[in-house]
Amino acid sequence: MNKVIKFLILSDLALLVGEGFITPIFAVFLIGKIQGGNIEVVGFATAIYWIITSLVLIPAARFIDKRKGEKDDLLFVILGSILAGLAVFGYIFSYLPWHIYVLQGIYAIGMGLNVPGYTGIFTRHVNKGKEASGWGTRGALIGIGTGIAGALGGTIAQNFGFTTLFLIAEIFIIFSMFLPIFIVKEMKEKDGQAPMLPEIKNIQPPAPKE
Repeated sequence: MNKVIKFLILSDLALLVGEGFITPIFAVFLIGKIQGGNIEVVGFATAIYWIITSLVLIPAARFIDKRKGEKDDLLFVILGSILAGLAVFGYIFSYLPWHIYVLQGIYAIGMGLNVPGYTGIFTRHVNKGKEASGWGTRGALIGIGTGIAGALGGTIAQNFGFTTLFLIAEIFIIFSMFLPIFIVKEMKEKDGQAPMLPEIKNIQPPAPKE
């Protein structure tokens, strides 16, 4: 597994583990801590996230495909994590349904940017002939990580409150923002080409005249 794939998996793992702390008990938070929160609010919050994510995915992916090189892809990955982090931090101060709706929209835009950038880079850099292994490793690690996070999230919320839970999730998401920085130099300037490096020429002395 090469460096790019390793850091991409770690970044995605951190992001989705942060999300995994919250997702299983988010409905409990909405009903118990948001004024007027009920099952209907839970449904609308879920719908807003998935609809906006879906609407952002296609134009974001088309934009990335039209641009040469991978710096834009990586920028979308980082920007998506930043927006997700802002949304999670905003949950701490939310107390009305519309607060949640706005934050769900921000979170959705972030994931709509993150996913196409991530999958584009991953697809191009995964070792040839081991594509299934690369994606399978990612899926397994994220599955285990989010599963553990879900169990811990419930325990943390029960014993320390939702504010503590959101702050812990925020730490993981912030970590996911910085990991892609370590692979900037590995990003291709053009499709199929590595970043341009100065050419080192071996200067030979002129051949002696006969």
